[in-house]
Amino acid sequence: MALGVLFIVNSGALQPVLDGEYQRGAASALRKNPQLTAEQMQSGRAMMEKVTKVITFIVIPITLFLLGLTIWVVAKFFDAKISYTQATLIASFAYVPRVLETVINGVQGLLLDPASMNGRYRISLGVGRFFDPDVASPMLLAIVGRIDLFTIWVTVLLVIGLAVIGKISRRQAAIAGVIVWIIGAVPGIIGAARA
Repeated sequence: MALGVLFIVNSGALQPVLDGEYQRGAASALRKNPQLTAEQMQSGRAMMEKVTKVITFIVIPITLFLLGLTIWVVAKFFDAKISYTQATLIASFAYVPRVLETVINGVQGLLLDPASMNGRYRISLGVGRFFDPDVASPMLLAIVGRIDLFTIWVTVLLVIGLAVIGKISRRQAAIAGVIVWIIGAVPGIIGAARA
């Protein structure tokens, strides 16, 4: 809930990020379907801006449930003694740093030059910040975008949760955490492959 509210609050300050992402998406859509008109593109953008604010409140809980499912399945390979509910609890607590990330992104949106914020990784606290999304490969960005302070922080919290609640060794929990981190890259890689 907090992430959804912060997304809406930050939407004005982070408009250059949304614009950059939209422009790259529109260019990709035009390459795939050259018959798209400017009017169709504009109506699609207006719809996207409305839907994004609402869908955020749906996507975040689904993300937590899927992350819980991923943790639960991966933990089974390490004989962790956790239920799906406990795995989702681990996911929920591990996701708390994303609230701070959203606040920091909003502050950056207010302080940074809008021209430099042409993509979501440009405001990340990770390696992706140093790549221009208009030039860099989307696949490269999907991979290096996972090397980020908050993504690593979430992963460390997952590892701690697995070790404590799942009653497995720290080493096993760390390996499970790396596997979950790699699985987390899959949606971005699939999206990049479609671009």
